[in-house]
Amino acid sequence: MKKIFGSACLICALLLLSTAGFAQYKKGDNLLNFGVGLNSYYSGGIPVSGIFETGVTKDISVGGGVDYLSYHYGFIGYNYSFSALYIAARGSYHFNELLNLNTNKVDVYGGLSLGYRSFSWSNYNGQNVGNAYGSGLFLGIHVGTRYYFSPKVGGFLELGALGSTNARLGLAFKF
Repeated sequence: MKKIFGSACLICALLLLSTAGFAQYKKGDNLLNFGVGLNSYYSGGIPVSGIFETGVTKDISVGGGVDYLSYHYGFIGYNYSFSALYIAARGSYHFNELLNLNTNKVDVYGGLSLGYRSFSWSNYNGQNVGNAYGSGLFLGIHVGTRYYFSPKVGGFLELGALGSTNARLGLAFKF
């Protein structure tokens, strides 16, 4: 876990130092991220996510996201699976102007999300076996960086309380 977090911090730092440019965030931009979690808060699985945001000002975007995780495990006499689904509204502040970044390839942002978490367990014959983690409202927080390889396509890294993970990596699309 420490190696993943350290690597993620290094990548963010390198992206912040990048110069020469394409596609800095601006009002009216539509942003679509598809990512995978680098770990899971639960006992296994790989979280996948889709996030959409639209720019409402030159520094603020709002939108929503979905995060899904499913995992199956078993051993002699036991065979269980679980699934977690997070659906949330989110907002982000884009820090490029505030940080006086002189590049259009990088978008540095952070924000909050508020949504609903649905979590369920089942055993080998599909019976529901309880709700140990609980379903209900959740509050998330994120910081992230997008690095654009072209004017419309880039990569992103987010850290924080992101649904079923605390580190997410993926592709970013601007349209």
